Amino acid sequence: MAFINDTKRFSQWAIVLSLFVFVLITLDLFEDYKEGVPWTHLITEVLILMLSILGLAYFGRLYHQFSQSKINLLTQDLAIANQQAQQWREANRELIAGLAVQIRKQFDIWLLTQAESEVGMLMLKGLSHGEIAHVRNTSERTIRDQARAVYRKAGVTGRTELSAFFLEDLLLPLQQ
Repeated sequence: MAFINDTKRFSQWAIVLSLFVFVLITLDLFEDYKEGVPWTHLITEVLILMLSILGLAYFGRLYHQFSQSKINLLTQDLAIANQQAQQWREANRELIAGLAVQIRKQFDIWLLTQAESEVGMLMLKGLSHGEIAHVRNTSERTIRDQARAVYRKAGVTGRTELSAFFLEDLLLPLQQ
């Protein structure tokens, strides 16, 4: 990945440099033509201009290829992560269902309203307040207020403590 980033950065600079050379040579070519500079000099500058165009095309293509390579790698990584997550969910379906039941029981013990329970579950799933507001078709402010009510009734200070409340006993203690 470092090689791709270095090559991509090099390509970006090469494109900028080729474009700079292209602009300078083009301006110089017009000035030289107005001043009546010999044709050999003009042809040399046209060749340099063509080389800068080739450089733009080459490094532009190289930049695109490496960008596409990075996108392909990230797409593959995401597909693998999704597959692994799906396998984990399938292997632990009963455990997850039991955990959901226990979480809902704890929400009842805390006397959360239906709305607060839904917000609590969505927060435990990792959704942001904005995402929860979108899912529940309400304002983000309402979600923040409901989240604060969940924290207050649960006796925790935030989302991390709320999550830890349910996960803490699931994890094995550290071996010394």
